[in-house]
Amino acid sequence: MDRRQFLALAAISGALLARPAQGLGVSPGIKLGAAEPFPPGRVADMAARLARRPFVPPPPIPSAWTDLDYDQYRQILFRPASALWRGGDSPFEAQLFPPGFYFREGVSLALVENGTARPVPFNRDVFRFAPGVPELPASEALNYSGFRLHAALNAPDRREEFTVFQGASYFRGVGRGQVYGLSARGLAIDTAEADGEEFPIFRAFWIETPGRDAVSVRVHALLDSPSVAGAYRFDVTPGEASVMDVEAMLFPRRDLPHVGLAPLTSMFLHDATNRYRFDDFRPAVHDSEGLMVVNGNGEQLWRPLANPHRLQVSQFLDRNPRGFGLVQRSRALAAFNDLEARYDKRPSAWVEPGEGWGAGAVTLVEIPTSREINDNIVAYWRPTQAMMPGGRYRFGYRLSWCWQPPVLPGLVKVAGTAMGAKPEGGRLVVIDFEPGGANLPEPGEVVADMTIRPGRASAPVIERHPVSGGLRLAFTFDPQDANAVELRAQIRDANRRPLSEVWLYRWTN
Repeated sequence: MDRRQFLALAAISGALLARPAQGLGVSPGIKLGAAEPFPPGRVADMAARLARRPFVPPPPIPSAWTDLDYDQYRQILFRPASALWRGGDSPFEAQLFPPGFYFREGVSLALVENGTARPVPFNRDVFRFAPGVPELPASEALNYSGFRLHAALNAPDRREEFTVFQGASYFRGVGRGQVYGLSARGLAIDTAEADGEEFPIFRAFWIETPGRDAVSVRVHALLDSPSVAGAYRFDVTPGEASVMDVEAMLFPRRDLPHVGLAPLTSMFLHDATNRYRFDDFRPAVHDSEGLMVVNGNGEQLWRPLANPHRLQVSQFLDRNPRGFGLVQRSRALAAFNDLEARYDKRPSAWVEPGEGWGAGAVTLVEIPTSREINDNIVAYWRPTQAMMPGGRYRFGYRLSWCWQPPVLPGLVKVAGTAMGAKPEGGRLVVIDFEPGGANLPEPGEVVADMTIRPGRASAPVIERHPVSGGLRLAFTFDPQDANAVELRAQIRDANRRPLSEVWLYRWTN
């Protein structure tokens, strides 16, 4: 299955009409197991016990389910009448995903209400199987592969999908008016290491029943992998920007020198920096175009993404960062000219760390790709201090699926970056800055603060953009036989005070 097909699975049912309120309850087709206590700290206790034992993978589901092809799997449709809380007082609904095809690991689900949890056993009757689906066997190993949450996101009379938890520890969200793009994960382990990456899984979810006046849904999750177990809590709130408040506690099984907290996964194929490499009618193809960081010193960084010829890893050392994320700034349809993918409507994902993240690095991994179906961008926080077995490590953050993250007051953003070869040699770099809310001086009163290592650069030229009203910074650089060049630029006023965020770029030969 390719990436575009994977995203399509999250939107098979489309928008659902709201139902009259009739009190909370279980929907038709859903059968709940016996109630058991669900006290505070239950999932953390389970994770701690798991971590003291060797990892045991989930039982395999029957091969007839995993042998389904894409078209067959997408013809297994959840019956909307069986949605959790359908027809009740809650403003939310939840739909369940079947196992099979790409999703080979089932997850345990339970509903929590008044301090008790009741399991949601797998029931194939909540799905409609189209004629093209082969006969599939029943098995005690079958379980749901995940779920999605619905609410009145774009209109008061429709309940629409805004969050999905499905596959390994992946989850994703959208805000008002957006379509699915990049994803998040519970945890990243050994990303881009020579021995390979480990992908933890969410083994179980407990969903608290949202009441009549609820504005968010609380989800508890148990994470597990050969190296670590963990307890997660998500408070998910839909809106103009859909927000997830995440609290987690990790219990390592082994030394973990390379852990990625709040990992984000996205796709970048091309834009005006590398358009020459692709025979494509579209001027740009990407879910995210840049990594944005507001570091612990309050400095705002913008790093346009790249699709390199070889895998590359960049680290931005910091202590207690204020925020980071993968951002889609281009919001005009003409910037992409793609009526199907609508990259102009893909969300940005912005992470605001909680207290005590300490020393570490925002880490960016860029993987070469020739096709837009491959997610080739990963960003996460890598703590400097390794996690050790026997310990417990708590962290929290807020994750916003938004149009644009906040910008520091008084600073203008980078609106776009373009590059190209000059006939006389060297490469021309053009950086356009938005006018923003700042009262920008005239170009003659603006200076460029630039560094280039290695290589050399020409004197910068700063001009007023006649259409946007912002400023354009242009310069030529010569890599002088270097295979990689680090570039940094910022515009400042005559007194050397910053006018813009810091633009960073790594050029590779």
